[in-house]
Amino acid sequence: MFDLIIRNASLPDGRRNMDIGIAKGVITAVDQSISSEAGQILDAVENLVAPPFVDPHFHMDATLSLGMPRMNVSGTLLEGIALWGELRPTLTREALVQRGLRYCDLAVSKGLLAVRSHVDVSDPRLVTVEAMLELRDLVAPYLDLQLVAFPQDGYYRSPGAQASLVRALDMGVEIVGGIPHFERTMEEGRASVEALCRIAADRGLMVDMHCDETDDPMSRHVETLAAQTMRFGLQGRVAGSHLTSMHSMDNYYVSKLLPLMAESGMAAISNPLINMMLQGRHDTYPKRRGLTRIPQMIEAGIPVGLGQDCVMDPWYSMGTGDLLDVANMAVHASQMGSVADKTTLFDAVTVNSARILGLDGYGLEVGCNADLVILQARDPAEAIRLRPARLHVIRRGQIIAQTAPSLSVLNIPGRAGHVDPACFAPGQKFD
Repeated sequence: MFDLIIRNASLPDGRRNMDIGIAKGVITAVDQSISSEAGQILDAVENLVAPPFVDPHFHMDATLSLGMPRMNVSGTLLEGIALWGELRPTLTREALVQRGLRYCDLAVSKGLLAVRSHVDVSDPRLVTVEAMLELRDLVAPYLDLQLVAFPQDGYYRSPGAQASLVRALDMGVEIVGGIPHFERTMEEGRASVEALCRIAADRGLMVDMHCDETDDPMSRHVETLAAQTMRFGLQGRVAGSHLTSMHSMDNYYVSKLLPLMAESGMAAISNPLINMMLQGRHDTYPKRRGLTRIPQMIEAGIPVGLGQDCVMDPWYSMGTGDLLDVANMAVHASQMGSVADKTTLFDAVTVNSARILGLDGYGLEVGCNADLVILQARDPAEAIRLRPARLHVIRRGQIIAQTAPSLSVLNIPGRAGHVDPACFAPGQKFD
């Protein structure tokens, strides 16, 4: 007997009218017709059932702090960093935890059940680390929160950052971060990548670095990151985030760089919303928009994830916690408009990001954790187009969030009726 059976599900791989059987928090059957009894039955009505969304790049310690202490007038990355520096001395553990909890509630409502958050370790008080460790424990029953020790002001540039990063790891932060392009010189940036990879290798940890988040085509720390990944045997444990300088690099250099990244086994994490907002600020026209080369990296076999990065903080005044917003922007900015492209980008906010985070038990196969989201859409491409309601969000077999279907009622003479947002499919014929 099952605890829960989801009937008539459409799956991301194209299978339709599938049943999913769940017992003791685990998927125990996936078949076209499960005849067994169940404590509860959900009819998906041919809507898409997917594994939960995964955000591989976020800043939980800064979220929902927009306007504190003031707004980012220029809209630039550097003013955002300066604003965060002004806010940092006033941060309290209690306020950080409360903002984090509010955001995690929003995330769950959007079917987002795993987040990797970079935690600033530049303040020697490490109040951000204390708060995020507390938050990780509080949300553990319903959301997986990974933490990255992130020296926001530079590993070498910020006094005490080296010691603070080690202390953060000793306290329980599990991933090594960095920001080599923010060091004083290119050489110090290169040295920081080497030092941080050495720490990760010695401790058996993963690495996730803010890397080349700039319009400068000569910012090439990702090359160093790939090389150090191989040097220290970190293959499969390293991610480079942002990588926006690649947007401005010449094609000849990139033709060398992409195979090196693929050889190293590193992953790439793009953040389309924030990068479209922050990059190209020094340009008039033509104006670069700073998104990294997503389709080329996918073609090269580099695992690509898409992150939200920021929600209502000193860097970004927008954000909904919806990874489908992120994928939708990637479709437009990367000109990946085919059905196959959109399916690939749906993977970038689900299975690819789950692999980058190293999540155990993730997926829709028998034996995986029963973590699922039912969307008011028929397939991944339609989900990205519509960014539809999350009808049910399920964690370990328990429904933890529900949203009513989106349905409008028309009162137009001769056209009265209901309007379903999923009103059209490619190739659909009308009588």
